[in-house]
Amino acid sequence: MREIADAYGWGDAVIEPLAGGLINQTFVVRRERPIAVLQQLHRVFDPVVNEDIDAVTAHVAAKGVATPRVVRTLDGRLCVDRWRALTWIDGETVHKVPSPAYAEAGGALVGRWHRAVADLRHDYRFVRPGVHDTAAHFARLEAAGGDAEARALALEVLSAAADLPALPEVPLRHCHGDLKISNVLFGAGPVGVALVDLDTVQWGSIAFELGDALRSWCNPRGEDAGSVVFDREVFAAAMRGYASEVALSEVERTAVVLGLETVCLELASRFALDVVVDSYFGWDPSRFPSRRAHNLVRARGQLALGLLVRAARDQLI
Repeated sequence: MREIADAYGWGDAVIEPLAGGLINQTFVVRRERPIAVLQQLHRVFDPVVNEDIDAVTAHVAAKGVATPRVVRTLDGRLCVDRWRALTWIDGETVHKVPSPAYAEAGGALVGRWHRAVADLRHDYRFVRPGVHDTAAHFARLEAAGGDAEARALALEVLSAAADLPALPEVPLRHCHGDLKISNVLFGAGPVGVALVDLDTVQWGSIAFELGDALRSWCNPRGEDAGSVVFDREVFAAAMRGYASEVALSEVERTAVVLGLETVCLELASRFALDVVVDSYFGWDPSRFPSRRAHNLVRARGQLALGLLVRAARDQLI
């Protein structure tokens, strides 16, 4: 770690773990106050993703929207091996939406970010193909095997997935790619301050971009609870906030609602797969005896959430 700190000229700065990340190992770098976030990229990310983040955030910052920026090393590199640093932005991180006001503020921030990148011209260096290849996720789960408990869960997810409607075709756009509520920084008010965790920036569909956001935001109990709810007030507030910055067509709104249902079941399948594979998602050892146990709870929760969205589908579109 000291070698990494020296590459950035941080001298005797204090580097401490920063809780909350599911994928990358994350640390905060402090002098008298936080000055940077330091991350070791998970192996699923190629370090060239930092070139994409640098290009996107430069464009966003030029439009006057706050964003973390990649910090270059003393000799101008964007990363050291698999380690990279990002500028620190003060703000509150929440892991569940405290009130509809937060959802509205978050929706407005996402809308501002989307407007900022709307005219960006950039060929992404790093692309994760099949991130939202829903059929492929379900196929992997079907083929995964596992013990009786894992197979029973898989069959529940796959049964629900069989009744998913097709998503409407909508234009691709620059997307953040992972708008769970903990990737939105808030200020007092509340107001949306900045979007963080930008490893997933790429071209994508509004169905999955906002669908995944709403999946996270509209379940105030979070991914790790044994039971879930779907909060329609939060849904309405988030959509209202987004609409204050970006107008969605009727087809796009339909795509968002169906995307929300789809991404719940898609993520349920991914958590259920990791019950068997036991290698991808981070887990909380203070609450669960193993990654497998944590992912069982996550998978069951996302399945239940998807079914709640399905029951409310006609009222949401």
